[in-house]
Amino acid sequence: MSLEATFLGTSGAVPTTRRNTSAVFVRREGERFLFDCGEGTQRQMMRFSTGFGVSHVFLTHLHGDHVLGLPGLTQTFDFNDREEPLTVHTPPGTKRAVENLVGVTGARPGYPVRVHEAHPGATVLRNDDYEVRAFETDHRTQSVGYALVEDDRRGRFDRERAVELGVPEGPKFSRLHRGESVEAEDGTTVDPEQVVGPERPGRTLVYTGDTRPTGATVEAATDADLLIHEATFAEDRTDRAGSTGHSTARQAAEIAKRADAKRLALTHLSSRYAGEADRLEAEAREVFGSAFFPDDGDRVEVPYPEAHD
Repeated sequence: MSLEATFLGTSGAVPTTRRNTSAVFVRREGERFLFDCGEGTQRQMMRFSTGFGVSHVFLTHLHGDHVLGLPGLTQTFDFNDREEPLTVHTPPGTKRAVENLVGVTGARPGYPVRVHEAHPGATVLRNDDYEVRAFETDHRTQSVGYALVEDDRRGRFDRERAVELGVPEGPKFSRLHRGESVEAEDGTTVDPEQVVGPERPGRTLVYTGDTRPTGATVEAATDADLLIHEATFAEDRTDRAGSTGHSTARQAAEIAKRADAKRLALTHLSSRYAGEADRLEAEAREVFGSAFFPDDGDRVEVPYPEAHD
């Protein structure tokens, strides 16, 4: 099952000719999510061929570079005769502001737009085999980050062992893999633990939005397969990062290292460093070797944990 992130906007508060404002498109098999929605996001979606089939939008906070694309995107959905509901998740205390933003022109979409407040520590979306959790971040306004966490998967099924134990190939294999005991051809009982290995972890993708370095991010990103952490400034602006509620690339790398994440994608590059993403990437890699600074349009596949071994 695929899990892929497409970086639609990797600039900081001000867009540049090469980088748009914040937005990350996540596709998990047939489901599509959008994390933040800066100005111009819908054009980036067309430019990088993600499609518009988004069911949930996760806003980290309401600064303009993270939300000003939402009115246009919801109108485009309307022009395309969308009927399916759209759910927008937003930090506590911001529901009314998001509702007003969606209807800023005075016209409401012809499909349901549901706005839910995402409280830190809460599961904001639960599906059959994964959930999205909100976690606390530290910015200059109400803000949250989000972690997409898959459930553990069934262990590997040992077909050869099952045959050795006298289980005929067919439906009984499936029953064993589901955790049911079956009867072998000689009448003995074969239990799942005899032929099914230990559960295997699912994948975790974490998106911080804008934040100072926090212990809550370390907790949310523990063993994450992909941590997407803001890296607005280089080390020459550490004080500026702290005073404005942001992180440096090196600080993001320190978070990834503490969390034992597998990969770190840096984003939210200040326009003062336009053309210098390599510099920030190098600073991060001094601490965390699997750090990288994606360009707009880059797609990153998130593999299962065993692929890292």
